[in-house]
Amino acid sequence: QVQLVESGGGWVQPGGSLSLSCAASTSDFWLYDFAWYRQSPEKQRELVANITRSYLPKYADSVKGRFTISRDKAKRTVYLQMASLQSEDTAVYYCNAKVQTETDLHDYWGQGTQVIVSA
Repeated sequence: QVQLVESGGGWVQPGGSLSLSCAASTSDFWLYDFAWYRQSPEKQRELVANITRSYLPKYADSVKGRFTISRDKAKRTVYLQMASLQSEDTAVYYCNAKVQTETDLHDYWGQGTQVIVSA
């Protein structure tokens, strides 16, 4: 079982920046692919960005050029740096960790951290 603990959410004005962190409780951190999802009351949960265990990032079109996902093996932490935030970015942001073994898919979620973009 892997526990994921997100932090860094909060309130920010449009055009501002925030940085989210996701600390993972696993010594096998390097095996996992990680992702950030978000969900607002009006929308289904959507993928924001993911980063493979080979450090390859991928972004949703809506955040390309504004968000950066990264991972730190030594700290067992995944980050999401968000810039030029817009009201549409308001949501609860969730960290996800995933690994496919020979027999199973292991899929873990954090509790979420709220991001509010408002004047």
